[in-house]
Amino acid sequence: MATASQWIAGARPRTLPAAVAPVVAGTGAALFADGAVWWKAAVCLILSLALQIGVNYANDYSDGVKGTDDDRVGPMRLVGSGTASAGAVKRAAFTCFGIGGALGLVLAATSGWWLLVVGVAAIAAAWFYTGGSTPYGYRALGEVSVFVFFGLVAVLGTTYVQVGAFTWPSLAAAIGVGSLACAILVANNLRDIPTDTVSGKRTLAVVLGDRRTRAFFIVLLVVALLTVWWLASYTPSALFGLLAFPWALRAATPVARGERGLALLPTLRDTGLAELVYAIGIAVGLAIGA
Repeated sequence: MATASQWIAGARPRTLPAAVAPVVAGTGAALFADGAVWWKAAVCLILSLALQIGVNYANDYSDGVKGTDDDRVGPMRLVGSGTASAGAVKRAAFTCFGIGGALGLVLAATSGWWLLVVGVAAIAAAWFYTGGSTPYGYRALGEVSVFVFFGLVAVLGTTYVQVGAFTWPSLAAAIGVGSLACAILVANNLRDIPTDTVSGKRTLAVVLGDRRTRAFFIVLLVVALLTVWWLASYTPSALFGLLAFPWALRAATPVARGERGLALLPTLRDTGLAELVYAIGIAVGLAIGA
């Protein structure tokens, strides 16, 4: 039976900045539009965290029962290591999805029922990333999903439920946040190329190969930093987003050096921190600009 600390480890806390950052950035865009609604921002944050933890448990379950975690290099997986039963991890995933769904109903009831379609799509994307008979995460589409749901949908949605409209600053922030969230997955899959190749898991990193995956990771960081200049066209204070540069540089260094396996774990950590600092920086900048 897994301990509390093992369940926390299984939730993969290093990925949680990818859930917090879009809500922070989207709320910054709402502040810039003079329309921040703090209770809705709080609901968005809890919802985003619930879905992120849910997808982590869902991936743990699906990869575990398929056997693709048997020779895993990275952090411990609950099912793959035998620490927790597959059924328990699956129930944990759907509990998180249920919490996210309930909070989504609250937002839909107060901001537009069409948001239910978005919520259903987000939960379906979370499950079928590695779940089901034809998981799209095994077909090099994981990065697309992360960019869409933890970038565009999460940031634009957070702004929309607060101000009732989509804004150009929120789109710029969504592209930046989505690029960094995508970079986290790219770094994860870069580390796992050898084991994913053996297990038949065709991630984008497996398809691109080691060298091009490393180049793609750097491009994503550059795109995120360039969106700061786009935001600065609305208010120069958005340049606070460049405070993320030291973490982005630190994340890129092992990738550029050709590090492999466990040596890439710091890249995962630093990319997550870069995303969080980026989001906080642009949010503060947009708030000042308001």
